[in-house]
Amino acid sequence: MTGINARSANKLSIVSTLIDSALAFRRGRTKSGLLLLGAAALSSRVPGIGTITSLFLRLARRLR
Repeated sequence: MTGINARSANKLSIVSTLIDSALAFRRGRTKSGLLLLGAAALSSRVPGIGTITSLFLRLARRLR
């Protein structure tokens, strides 16, 4: 059985961030959607930036 390597985890993180971005646009949160879309694009260069951005946005929404 093959485990998940770093490359697969990074691709999964990018896809997850893209899905979060699409959901943000659908809910009318244009700024969050654009921020997540940018983070997904940067994730290929900086692994984990998309996940960190997504967590930050969720935390910011909770604290409002």
